[in-house]
Formats: sequence, C-alpha cells, structure tokens
Amino acid sequence: MSKSPDVGGVAAEQLQSIVVRIERLEEDKANLAADISQVFSEAKGAGFDVKVLRHVLRLRKMEESDYKEQEEILDLYKRALGMEV
Repeated sequence: MSKSPDVGGVAAEQLQSIVVRIERLEEDKANLAADISQVFSEAKGAGFDVKVLRHVLRLRKMEESDYKEQEEILDLYKRALGMEV
C-alpha cells in the first residue's frame, strides 16, 4: 500500500482532490447562476417585476415568525413616517 506523498507535511494527493472538487463545484455554481438568470429574464419577459420576485423569494426562505416580525416593524416605520394609508 503506497502512501500519498507529503510536501512540507501536506498530503499532496488529498489536497489535489479537494482543489479539483472545489473547482468542479464552482463551475456547477456558475452554470446554476446562469440558469437562474435565464429564468429571471423569462419572468421579466412575461411581465413580472424581477425586483419584487427576488423579494418574494427572500421572504419564502424566512421563518414565518421572522417574516411576521419584519412586516410588523416595516408597518411601524411606515406609520411613523406617515406612509401608511
């Protein structure tokens, strides 16, 4: 059984494997980002407001209690500024 070569205490084979995996994941991430961008372009072409769509996506990731707290604070600020109808 051969042991991977160490260079200054670093297992070169293991390091190489980690670097290659990260590079592959970075490439996948770039491809996904391009796909997401394309979907946003389709949404814009269909007449949807992309800024609002991004906001909705952020809200959907939030816990319900956090979302409600944020909405309550926003309403409070709007009323304090005379913006609430």
